Amino acid sequence: MPPHASLPTLTRRTLLASLGAGLGSVALGSLLRGTARAGDHPTPHFPARAKRVIYLHMVGGFSHVDLVDPKPTLRELHGEPCPDSLFEGKRFAFIKDRPTILGALREFRPSGASGVEISNLLPGLQSIADKVTLIRSMKTNEINHGPAQLLLLTGFPRFGRPSFGAWMSYGLGSENEDLPAFVALVHGNYPGAGNAVWGSGFLPSDHQGVELRAKGEPVLFLDDPSGVDRAARRRLVDTIGDMNRIEHAEYGDPEILARIRQYEMAFRMQASVPEAMDLSTEPDDAYELYGASRGEPSFARNCLLARRLVERGVRFVQLFDSGWDNHNGIASRLPAKCNEVDRPASALVLDLERRGLLDDTLVVFSTEFGRTPMAQAVNGLGQKAAPGRDHHVDAFSVWMAGGGTKRGLVYGETDEFGYEVVRDPVHVHDMNATILHLLGIDHERLTYRYQGRDFRLTDVHGEVVHDLIA
Repeated sequence: MPPHASLPTLTRRTLLASLGAGLGSVALGSLLRGTARAGDHPTPHFPARAKRVIYLHMVGGFSHVDLVDPKPTLRELHGEPCPDSLFEGKRFAFIKDRPTILGALREFRPSGASGVEISNLLPGLQSIADKVTLIRSMKTNEINHGPAQLLLLTGFPRFGRPSFGAWMSYGLGSENEDLPAFVALVHGNYPGAGNAVWGSGFLPSDHQGVELRAKGEPVLFLDDPSGVDRAARRRLVDTIGDMNRIEHAEYGDPEILARIRQYEMAFRMQASVPEAMDLSTEPDDAYELYGASRGEPSFARNCLLARRLVERGVRFVQLFDSGWDNHNGIASRLPAKCNEVDRPASALVLDLERRGLLDDTLVVFSTEFGRTPMAQAVNGLGQKAAPGRDHHVDAFSVWMAGGGTKRGLVYGETDEFGYEVVRDPVHVHDMNATILHLLGIDHERLTYRYQGRDFRLTDVHGEVVHDLIA
């Protein structure tokens, strides 16, 4: 037999396939050894001020002029027809006829040594005013909920882009091999954009947020079926992993490697998630601080759970609370929402501080847009309902605490109606760039190549607002 007869033919396809199998083994081996996996980028790009984020999103658009941006002019002109400058040539979601001015629901009070004026609807926020950076000059482009949520939380107003938490998972990896890097907690209805706001988009799917549920199984289908023990589950995961590595060797699809990682994470989560979600171990004073009830799902319990998750190494915890879309009945509906949310949100900041976590944990309290300074009168059942406020994109407010932000700072200013930004505008892209900067990430360098183009969270926009950083 000629010497070369027993040698296999080494084609380009064979070489790439064999390399792919090797990479799959390396990826799995790294994962099993517990090393954090991050994107193919030198992140963090510079020393980080924050290591983790708890992102509280109020779904629907809370009213800045009622809560954190006092406007005496609205009280003076309450009930008067709004000026031409606020109505003619402007776009609204629902207002069609010339509306009247609607004054703030409650008085505002200077709070803390910094004297930040905050509505009496938010006594909790008043109590932590000196720990907070309040941005009164936020701007967005989208007037409807779904697109505005997508723009804020994925950087693009249409479906298909990775969410903020997915970018953070991709860029920084995880601090705990047994828990996801990114977790979502929902109280009430889903956001208008659905679970896309914690999705992975075109990033590998293991970067998507894992929704943890307050009732029943914390993660759907995570529990073993009856009769399946831990050893049997381990053998099944190993077998599926072997099959996936064979498939990856054949096709080289990186998503197959993500599938391997997801199976391994799910197996480990079967042990780690129940412990993390077990709030029965929390003392009574923790429940009292947050205003939570044992066994009852609530935004307060989700705030307490968020603290437990970041303590255990979860990088990005995103909380959603619905019910802020006050087109009518704002005089009764807004105080009710504030009563549910204000105490636990402020308690979260205090709890993180007393545990030594606030300095490197960034808390963000956001919404997708603001509300109009004029009333929206809604017709229904033959009569006009109690007035509310329409969507407003040209000015709204967000607050942040910890994670390297300045304390007791009010940034930006709106006009006398809270309608237009007149000083230091901050677009949602600018806020996202700033949050990434606090995490040690250059928003222009954290990219992912997809369909021939390098994409990033801030798209082709965004400027870091250095004045917000301590």
